[in-house]
Amino acid sequence: MTTTVDTASAPAAPAKGERASQILQHHGALMVLAATVLVGGIAFDSFATPQNAANIAVSSSFIAIIAIGMTFVIVSGGIDLSVGSSFVLAGVLAAYGSRYGVLVALLLPLAVCGTIGLLQGLIIARTGMAPFIVTLAGLLGMRGLMLAVSGEGANTYLVEDDAFAALGQASLFNLTVPVYITLGLFALGAILLQRTGFGQSVYAIGGNEEAAALMGVPVARVKTLVYLISGLLAGLAGALNAARLSSGVTILGVGLELDVIAAVVIGGTLLTGGAGGLTGTMAGVLLLGVIQSLINQVGTLTSSFQQVVSGAFLALVVVVQRVLHRAQRLS
Repeated sequence: MTTTVDTASAPAAPAKGERASQILQHHGALMVLAATVLVGGIAFDSFATPQNAANIAVSSSFIAIIAIGMTFVIVSGGIDLSVGSSFVLAGVLAAYGSRYGVLVALLLPLAVCGTIGLLQGLIIARTGMAPFIVTLAGLLGMRGLMLAVSGEGANTYLVEDDAFAALGQASLFNLTVPVYITLGLFALGAILLQRTGFGQSVYAIGGNEEAAALMGVPVARVKTLVYLISGLLAGLAGALNAARLSSGVTILGVGLELDVIAAVVIGGTLLTGGAGGLTGTMAGVLLLGVIQSLINQVGTLTSSFQQVVSGAFLALVVVVQRVLHRAQRLS
């Protein structure tokens, strides 16, 4: 008896070129990170040490927390330019609130930044206004609010609660508490984005908002929630940074939103939405941290050179993403 296979109804296996482009799209940042670490370890004796690795992890943890929220926003097809201002405002509010105890120091910045994120999400979702415009207004508004709270930046509030300061300064195995908080948020965020209906809705909206609405996805609710998540995580990062510095420094956060967006996009998340993930985002954050560490190792380069390298990486990644996307459409 002869068995026949209906090849017409069987799903076609992806071509080798398509598989390669998908791997490069999803794991390119990890590959570049591994190569950069290898080169750095060979070039500098003090680079591939546990202490330097811990320094990179600690310094990258705050931007990583914000980048987790930004990944949700960009995957949904949006953008959040207000996270830098949220970060510095949260730091000032946390330091101010620390005089009333650790709970106030944490809840005050989370409540304010979360509320502003929620309002931005509602405006974007309910009115159809461009996220760029809405969050740019949020950037300016929160920067102004921070200046009002700090007396035009003249007052630097000090952290007065030891328990709150420990959240930013206490360490275990040479890693501070924010690093472990980042790892926990990464795990929760990855589950939320990849394993839940909410996460699939985020991808669907970023891929095609009109089609998602036709499929019954609660578009307005999901878009509102991603900006709420972004605001809360930016507020948390700012509060933890204030705990680390023992003060609410008012000059931080300028241009931070651009670093966060760069890390997310370098990690493989498409600026047009619908594709990306937190693993790539973490790789992008660490890649920027490794680049900064290598610049410090060289010694003759200024810190501004890191911005040049980050910009070059971002431009290259966007071009590669466009080429890969076009190649996948043609295959």
